[in-house]
Amino acid sequence: MNLDEIKIQQITKKDLRTLVEWASKEGWNPGKYDVDVFWNTDPEGFYGCKVDDELIAGGAIISYGGEFGFMGLFIVKNQYRSNGIGNKLWHKRKNMLISRLKENASIGMDGILAMQSYYQKGGFEISFRDERYEIIGKEYTCSQNVSTIASVDLKQIIEFDKIHFGFQRTLFLEQWLMMPESKAIKYTHNNAVVGYAVIRKAEQGYRIGPLFAHDETIAEELLKSCLNFAGEVPVYLDIPTVNMSALNLVNKYNGKYIFECARMYHGTSPTYLFNNIYGITSFELG
Repeated sequence: MNLDEIKIQQITKKDLRTLVEWASKEGWNPGKYDVDVFWNTDPEGFYGCKVDDELIAGGAIISYGGEFGFMGLFIVKNQYRSNGIGNKLWHKRKNMLISRLKENASIGMDGILAMQSYYQKGGFEISFRDERYEIIGKEYTCSQNVSTIASVDLKQIIEFDKIHFGFQRTLFLEQWLMMPESKAIKYTHNNAVVGYAVIRKAEQGYRIGPLFAHDETIAEELLKSCLNFAGEVPVYLDIPTVNMSALNLVNKYNGKYIFECARMYHGTSPTYLFNNIYGITSFELG
């Protein structure tokens, strides 16, 4: 196959759905309704390679208002791997994303173990490790401080999220908080949001993300509420291992280690309140 003849182009929502289907087969367990949220967050943020109009590789290059970028969903179809297509697409995506961002804006991504050295050669540095844990849902008694997020809470949630994600992502959250077969919850103290979480239906069980909280007690109440919602099925949570309280929490609820990635950054790493992050949002859009 002549690499020079491989076209790299912006892909359609249908193509994005194909990428998410591939991600499911790879064991990434995407959310059941992720495609709509991903696409509506940044319709210009998905590129891929095609042969005779057939998608053979693709990935996301999401811009959050030009302030921050994220590369995710990078997949090459099995029969087209190990021939240079992925390398060509990855570098093209990185350069395209840089062109979509403001000068010196940073780019994040989550890299699997096998690819981390490759990404480091491309200018990314490891910030922290993410570990995925499986916890079986169960009925718990939860704090009365936990309640469902309503539209009137959106402004406060966006501000709370910005402190923990590092950048504002209003368009993303407006959809993420309202997905079908999901629940978005907050923990309030003196009418102020001090923690929030989203649990959504996945291809297998449910996934929690994000789970941000001021302390472990608040995080635990949010986790219990999520496990309540899921019922007796597997629930998956991706935690940053730099937060020892997050590790303590998953161990307390008999979390089973599944796999890990590393959050990596090109450019300056955003400022995080690491001790408040008990679950990242996603490996696909950050």
